[in-house]
Amino acid sequence: MSYQFSSESVSRLNKLLEMFPDKRSVILPGLYLLQKEQGYVDREGMEALAEKIGAPISLAQVYGVATFYTLYNKKPVGKYHIQICGTSSCYMRGNDKLEKHLCSRLGIELGETTPDKKFTLEEVECLGACGYAPMVQINDAYYENLTFEKMDEILKDLT
Repeated sequence: MSYQFSSESVSRLNKLLEMFPDKRSVILPGLYLLQKEQGYVDREGMEALAEKIGAPISLAQVYGVATFYTLYNKKPVGKYHIQICGTSSCYMRGNDKLEKHLCSRLGIELGETTPDKKFTLEEVECLGACGYAPMVQINDAYYENLTFEKMDEILKDLT
């Protein structure tokens, strides 16, 4: 069975198609809508998006965009998707130590999800907050200038 967008997403996609004369411009927000609906983008969803956008957009083009950008999850993630920056400037400010602390605290390694599906921990490229490291992004929120204690309090609040 192929993916079916919600009526709200179909309405939004239709508005985007009216707004942008170049249909390629609808791929990014379309993938965002897909991820908001199911938490990740999979082949069925990408096929549905390519079909909804229509010619000349193909599945290959949608797939190319989805796999280029790390902001699109290609597999299910936990309720709380913790992303920690892996670039050298954040490393110099202690994100590597925070990463080890999170792995220990959650009992998982990078790229894994806790057995209860509550937390997924991933290392990502620059989150654009180098001056506020150590920091993480959890879902759509940034948490900056973290200590182990602050991070533990954030995790406690999420459980």
